[in-house]
Amino acid sequence: MKKIIASLFSIAALSATSVSADTLDNVVDRGELRCGVVLDFPPIGYRDANNEPAGFDVDYCYDLAKSLEVDVKIMPLTWSERLPVIVTGRADVVFGGTSDSLARARTVGFSIPYAIYYSQGVVNSKSNIKTIEDIKGKRVAAALGTLPEQEWLEIAKEWGEESNYQSYQSENEVFLAVAQGKADIGLTTNTAVKPVSAQYKTIEAGPRMPWTADYTSIVSKREDVTWINYLNLFVTHQVRSGRYQELWGKYVGGEAPELRIPGVMY
Repeated sequence: MKKIIASLFSIAALSATSVSADTLDNVVDRGELRCGVVLDFPPIGYRDANNEPAGFDVDYCYDLAKSLEVDVKIMPLTWSERLPVIVTGRADVVFGGTSDSLARARTVGFSIPYAIYYSQGVVNSKSNIKTIEDIKGKRVAAALGTLPEQEWLEIAKEWGEESNYQSYQSENEVFLAVAQGKADIGLTTNTAVKPVSAQYKTIEAGPRMPWTADYTSIVSKREDVTWINYLNLFVTHQVRSGRYQELWGKYVGGEAPELRIPGVMY
């Protein structure tokens, strides 16, 4: 009887260990961090001349893996894949300009913000778009599932111009559509405007969009509080060590945006 009871306690202990294991433990035990990154978001995520992943988010993946003393697996994602890879457990984290919206927080978990962007348009040089009002009657393009798309559709509905909107799977497709004159303006972030206008002769910087700044967070499993706590601490260490400013200066240029929100403690 004592042997049976001891066996039952052993099984219970193993079950408890299995249940309590979280992403932090799993990553360390596996020896590899599976890190999802959007690679059509230059200079935050892109492919370099050797077709290798590069950019601000990619370096953050490597920094996170280094802090955990594990290897890293970079997983290229489209905008629409960012949440599904977390929900299905195919990735441990996603760095991909993901806005920490309350709607998304019902599906996935978010760290404190690690980068801040604002939305801006890139326009075809023949579009004559200089202001928000100039966009009326013009063809607007954005990447599927992004904040610019969601915000623009609200404006398009108000203007009665939903039919002028074009959705694409990637920002590269958006930029190409603008460059070829298939769209008059493409919606992106301020960080992408300079490299995109340098890449395409027919693209110019367009107006800043009228919605608020985009606070973006590291995405992880919603229920994994231990992992989210670690990610929060990782973000603060990136700032405190000066690494955040170093990488922002390298890929974007200038002073890195202040991550604190007035009246909110991070």
